[in-house]
Amino acid sequence: MLHDIAEYLACPHCGADLALAGSALRCTAGHSFDIARQGYASLLPGDAHTGTGDTAAMVAARDAFLGAGRYTPIADALAACAADALAGGPEGGCVADLGAGTGYYLAAVLDRLPERLGVALDISKYAVRRAARAHPRSGAVVCDAWRPLPLRDASAALVLNVFAPRNGPEIRRVLRPGGTLLVVSPTARHLRELVGPLGLLSVDEDKDRRIAEKLDPHLAPGQRHQVQWTMELSRAEAESVVAMGPSAWHTGAERLTERLAALPEPVPVTASVTVSVYHRR
Repeated sequence: MLHDIAEYLACPHCGADLALAGSALRCTAGHSFDIARQGYASLLPGDAHTGTGDTAAMVAARDAFLGAGRYTPIADALAACAADALAGGPEGGCVADLGAGTGYYLAAVLDRLPERLGVALDISKYAVRRAARAHPRSGAVVCDAWRPLPLRDASAALVLNVFAPRNGPEIRRVLRPGGTLLVVSPTARHLRELVGPLGLLSVDEDKDRRIAEKLDPHLAPGQRHQVQWTMELSRAEAESVVAMGPSAWHTGAERLTERLAALPEPVPVTASVTVSVYHRR
């Protein structure tokens, strides 16, 4: 809930600390942000654009797919890495999930870290509405990952980043000394059985290298863990895979229906990701 995580939040306009004031968050400079009835707050500057955020339909598809346990191995691997990363500290600090979506992965990590609070950050208000209810020890805010994050300096012991944008300088700023970033990124094998038949966007072989190049100036790379398994998906679940990701912006409904009908049922689909560990330098 927001009252639990307010101590970690900063004003997106001036960077001052935010505090609860009735049904709003306010800073010492007088900037105020209303708390929605669903329990989240929008900490977007007035000139921000949310056109890249997930739509209500995309969020609903993701919630259904994740709720069915299809990506449980990713959540389990992330939670295990998080527990290892924080076994020796740092003391204090929240778990911040940048591009949290519905809060599914943040909830899995908090289950392994009973002393930590979580902050879900996403540009989609539809996602944040669900993330606000994802875990009893978390709160959620709308923000833009490419702008200064609405978090105080050195406020996070751990930052999660699952299939989401990565702002290296801001991640370093909000991490405490000794803090850790965990990045989950798809490999070129991820969903490969659906890429061609359904016309999905593909992942290039150099994705991990490109991520490292952008983060290495700000964070020290650590271990990498490969997570790969085969899922048996129904056609409805394959449709959810399209609807919940970036391919949803590029795939026409009529063409997708035709392509789905041509798939076997169930269809074996590879899930393949890398969990990369980075430390604050």
